[in-house]
Amino acid sequence: MAHADAAVLRKRPRRVCRTVRRVRQQVSVALLALLFLFPLLVMLSTAFKTPGDVFSSPPSLLPTDWTMDNFAEAFEQIPVWRYLANTLFVSGMSILGTVISCPLVAYALAKVRWRGARPLLILVLATMMLPPQVTLIPLFLVWNGLEATNTYLPLIVPAFLGTPFFIFMIRQFLLAVPDELIEAARLDGASEFRTYATIVLPLARPAIVTAAIFQFVWAWTDFLNPLIYLNDQSTYTLSIGLYAFFGENDVAWGPLMAACVMFTLPAVAIFLLGQKFFIGGASAGALK
Repeated sequence: MAHADAAVLRKRPRRVCRTVRRVRQQVSVALLALLFLFPLLVMLSTAFKTPGDVFSSPPSLLPTDWTMDNFAEAFEQIPVWRYLANTLFVSGMSILGTVISCPLVAYALAKVRWRGARPLLILVLATMMLPPQVTLIPLFLVWNGLEATNTYLPLIVPAFLGTPFFIFMIRQFLLAVPDELIEAARLDGASEFRTYATIVLPLARPAIVTAAIFQFVWAWTDFLNPLIYLNDQSTYTLSIGLYAFFGENDVAWGPLMAACVMFTLPAVAIFLLGQKFFIGGASAGALK
């Protein structure tokens, strides 16, 4: 009994240290989450504040008088529905291009044996290291020469040509797919495309959904490319539409924050809806 009591006493400090360490980690994560959520909370609270509350001294996080007038004013001063339709069109077409092109290239690099696979993979990885600012002017000259500026083509077409990051991510996921499944389909007489469509694509759904979520967020929040290629206000996306509104109404913080809330909510909703696929696909690609 004495030996058993001594063993229990030795284990208690370890359990206490483990509990303290776990609590410390959780508190650190909570504080870090609050640090990142603070700007979002300020934006959300300002959207429901009256002009007097926005500039109150000392400032308060929560409004004293809650109001929905900022949202109504934002709809009056900004063509929100027009900008929203434009942004949804660009984001939807970008997602379509991504889910069509990137899995095809990734499958060719991961599961099809041919001589150029390795050099092409190196080329794809090399393009990931190229800053977008380097190709900004050449790409603009190309699209301008094609008379495609002030259209959505420069914002949509690149997605149909493949994105290196998504190609690499989906390829890493496909490497975990057993080769025996693909070989069995080929032995049964299935064509390469049928093997890809009926076997590989269903198995790669987490990675593809992850790529679609990433592409949606990138296209939804893209500011630089619409600013460069879109000149007509009727073609504006939400990002540059809000920027134009800010330039014209730099003191209307309440309506501006209300518009920003409406701009942010779809991206948050898409992430929450696809969170299971997003975490599974990203972690699988990273671990591979």
